[in-house]
Amino acid sequence: MLTLTRFCEMHQGQPANPNHEITIIKGDFSSSMPILCVPGIKAGFPSPAADYEQTGIDFNHDLIQHPNSTFYAIVRGDSMSGAGIDDGDIIVVDRDQQPENGDVIVALLNGEFTIKTFNQSHKDAGYIELIPANPRYDKIRIEKSDNFSIWGVVIWTIRHRRNLRII
Repeated sequence: MLTLTRFCEMHQGQPANPNHEITIIKGDFSSSMPILCVPGIKAGFPSPAADYEQTGIDFNHDLIQHPNSTFYAIVRGDSMSGAGIDDGDIIVVDRDQQPENGDVIVALLNGEFTIKTFNQSHKDAGYIELIPANPRYDKIRIEKSDNFSIWGVVIWTIRHRRNLRII
């Protein structure tokens, strides 16, 4: 069985293959990473200055439940764009989470990583489905004979917003 640690050792220092849907990055969650957090920023009418309040979050400790089984990946492609996961986004994946119907997962299918929505509603019929969030792509039917394993559940998505200007 290919583990996350073994995969990272095998691919250390190698450039990401632009043809792969996922590029795995092993995270280092051993140290603190505090970030200033301003809660309650309004997306509607701006709040008065008197409402300014600051607190802190620690990305590594407050947002990562299982540091020893969590990794990052860079998404390549647009098969999940309808779910708000676009090319170049960074996903945070937890291998200790048990996938449920509707979860976005990272899977290893026939030697290739993929990110799709998990659907096990056909399990009694002998198969599960991986569903893209882009109508240009077909569902993937996974049967017992397929070389398939779930690598984890996507728990966070990080997107670079600087170049996504509206004006």
